[in-house]
Amino acid sequence: MKFDWHRDPINRATKIDETYKNTQNVRRFLKSECGETFRLDRAFMAWIKSGVPKNMGEVADEWIRLRKAGVET
Repeated sequence: MKFDWHRDPINRATKIDETYKNTQNVRRFLKSECGETFRLDRAFMAWIKSGVPKNMGEVADEWIRLRKAGVET
């Protein structure tokens, strides 16, 4: 069954697949993991959709890592 990025519950183990969509549900999850300053930019969205297997926990961790490194996303 296809994952519904608009409605299905997202957690750190949720795998990014070819159906990934940048929805409000995704943003809510990432804000809960990364904090209220969480923002997406085109480069980060491209990284998410790059085809390299990853899950939502890895996405949150990468955003936090980039922020600590001084890279604005």
